[in-house]
Amino acid sequence: MIEVPILMLAGAIAADLVLGDPKSRYHPTAWVGTLIAKSATNAVRIGSPRAAGVIVVLGIVSLVALLLCTFDAAVKSVGGTLSVIVMMLAGSVLLKTTIAIRGLEKHGMHVMESLSRNDIGEARSRLAMLVKRNTRDLDRGHIASGVLETTSENIVDGITGPLFYFALLGLPGAFVYRTVNTIDSMMGYKNETFRDLGWFGANCDKVLNFLPSRITAYVMVLAAAVVGADWRGALCTMRRDGKKTQSPNAGFPMAAMAGALGTRFEKVGHYTLGSGTADLDEGHFRAAVKLMKVTSMLFCLLVVVPVLAVLSYVGWWIHV
Repeated sequence: MIEVPILMLAGAIAADLVLGDPKSRYHPTAWVGTLIAKSATNAVRIGSPRAAGVIVVLGIVSLVALLLCTFDAAVKSVGGTLSVIVMMLAGSVLLKTTIAIRGLEKHGMHVMESLSRNDIGEARSRLAMLVKRNTRDLDRGHIASGVLETTSENIVDGITGPLFYFALLGLPGAFVYRTVNTIDSMMGYKNETFRDLGWFGANCDKVLNFLPSRITAYVMVLAAAVVGADWRGALCTMRRDGKKTQSPNAGFPMAAMAGALGTRFEKVGHYTLGSGTADLDEGHFRAAVKLMKVTSMLFCLLVVVPVLAVLSYVGWWIHV
């Protein structure tokens, strides 16, 4: 029934926009994070760090997939109207936990508010919770750039990526994607401790993000046209600078955002995206949030719903 996953999608988006993403130890991401931390601690006792990393990823992903598939099968086994109602309500809540539209806006705004008070120290500390780079010596411009960079990159990680895999594989797909993404964020650091342990998770994340990142970047170009931003600049910059980042995926939505806003993003010593102004302020952040939200809505309409419709029509098992 195509109506059920579409209603789940609509419910999840509405819940996120209204309720945001309150912190809770009962949040599935918190559970997964705790499981990852404990598994990584035990895995380092294995002789080969890379083998340990593979075991951690496959073990946690299998467990998450099993739990979600069991939930899906249990609800469908009930049958009738009750099954549909439970799937729509519970499914919407579960899917909502994999996306963070309001969360991206809130965390970015905290940094920008610190900058507006000229509290550079606080802004650096708040940015450090959002990015992997060292923020200790960043000036105002590079702090603001970091906020806009992580906002545009996380459109994929926190919105379109999980929704893309929800369209393909239902709730199990969305949760497996977010699990791999969380593993990469916790273990994918290229330092002595995690270089080998996090290798497998980081590469799984790259594979899963290959299509969503590029599709999202092109949808962002269309979103730029809708909101009156520079869509030509978004397209040109995305094509020119999308491959400049060390990540094979992150640069595409970041470059599209930089071009759409007529700005320049810079991670010192690594890359420069766009050729516009580097003097970034809250106005640029608000424009980025607007573009993020429109991109998310268009992605749902142009990618998620059509994929759901096609797969439901052909009888794809997860949507039957």
